[in-house]
Amino acid sequence: MSEETERVATCSCGRLRVTANGEPDVVVACSCIACQKRTGSPYGVGAYFSRDRIAPVEGEYKSHRRGTDSGRTFTTHFCPECGTSVFWELDMRPQHIGVAVGCFGDPQFPRPARAVWAESRHDWAVYPDDLPVFEKAAT
Repeated sequence: MSEETERVATCSCGRLRVTANGEPDVVVACSCIACQKRTGSPYGVGAYFSRDRIAPVEGEYKSHRRGTDSGRTFTTHFCPECGTSVFWELDMRPQHIGVAVGCFGDPQFPRPARAVWAESRHDWAVYPDDLPVFEKAAT
């Protein structure tokens, strides 16, 4: 990997690590019900990096593959010890790896470029006025 910014995402117990080189291609906040269940939060925030900017994953993980409303698949990879969902792959973004922004533990991490699936957003979950918000997936 080059000398760009190196970002390391870890699970709660630290056994699963994903290292990304450079800035994410895009950061997205998602309020779909599946992300709410995956995170235990009203939304998930994912940073998408090109596969070639992700170092080999360190540590063991288990995977859960599910279908999406569009008929594609979403595969979440999580720590078998603490259960943290650290990274994922989507059929609709085959050239990218999604990494849970919270796993970076960096309050200065770049903010989302957009929010999707706002139709299932909790009424009290408010996005900044200048953030593009889509009722479903962004096209």
